[in-house]
Amino acid sequence: MHHDHIEALHMVRDLGLRLKAADVAAVDVSVHPPFTDLRTVQTLVEKEAIPIALGAQHCSDADAGARTGEVSAQMLARLATSYVLVGHSERRQLFGMSDETVTATVQAVFRHQMTPILCVGETEEQRLRSQTESTLERQVLTALEGLAPEHVAGVVVAYEPIWAIGTGQAASAVDAEDACVFIRAMVAKAAGEAAAESIRIQYGGSVQAENCADLLAEPDVDGLLVGGASLQAASFLDVIRACAACYRS
Repeated sequence: MHHDHIEALHMVRDLGLRLKAADVAAVDVSVHPPFTDLRTVQTLVEKEAIPIALGAQHCSDADAGARTGEVSAQMLARLATSYVLVGHSERRQLFGMSDETVTATVQAVFRHQMTPILCVGETEEQRLRSQTESTLERQVLTALEGLAPEHVAGVVVAYEPIWAIGTGQAASAVDAEDACVFIRAMVAKAAGEAAAESIRIQYGGSVQAENCADLLAEPDVDGLLVGGASLQAASFLDVIRACAACYRS
């Protein structure tokens, strides 16, 4: 819940002015502003041909109806939204989003030809109790239930250990890799090896330009879900360029 539509306009325009073709030649970049900013950012990105995709932070699992305060996937699709975060830890913890609602929301995003970014991850308590794998297994298998393998292959999974979000305490590269390897195994269990090989798995949690190289050097970490470092164009560009350098090398 950062940036009103004026602030978002200035931030994304600043990012667009700083971005060079080489920055995005090997990576895909999306921004996920609040709902009130989406139309403003969409218009700017299209008008100025900024090479980034538009994403949303959440949507309802229903296409329409008596759901005061919610926004549907259909509404987002009409705004040229490409990606939707589903099941972010804050939606799960603060707003009671269940695994079953995550499943229905993933399906709603696909119904409207967008890509879900499925967020999964364990709390600090679950980690200390050695419940990381059981938590990830439940979250991944439930969310992918009922999807055809070709749809599963198109999902982006974001592993965001809740204990690392906004704390400055990022998971080590080895921790991130271990979790991503396990998630990929769960995807294979749900939809087969081909889907597991095709799916993108991101790491999120205190991502900074300084730790991008270590994280992306791991073979199963395919990208990054960036929080605080994405709120200013300069720091976000540093992350983008650090990622681009990893893929060029």
